[in-house]
Amino acid sequence: MVWVTKYRKPVFTTPKLVQDMKDAINCLADNHDVEIQSMKVMPDHVHLLVSFNPKLAPADVVKILKGSSARLWFTAHPETKRKLWSGHLWSPSYYIGMLG
Repeated sequence: MVWVTKYRKPVFTTPKLVQDMKDAINCLADNHDVEIQSMKVMPDHVHLLVSFNPKLAPADVVKILKGSSARLWFTAHPETKRKLWSGHLWSPSYYIGMLG
């Protein structure tokens, strides 16, 4: 899974900011039985390799991880909203590739 920040703005620019986003995504994944195999948080996007129960649709997993991580992020880092013109952390699009 890959998704980008709104307007590809570099948001995760320090090791602490990268770790905060990793912690948020890991917490959400644990709460929803999603196993993260690999994660890379870049300044303007996130790469994930995940495993999850087939009862969940891939789009639902993305919705959970993107939506909830944005809420957690803005709670911890409200100053980020000023950087993003619309106040949204993530672009609405994403990429999913399946492995089998």
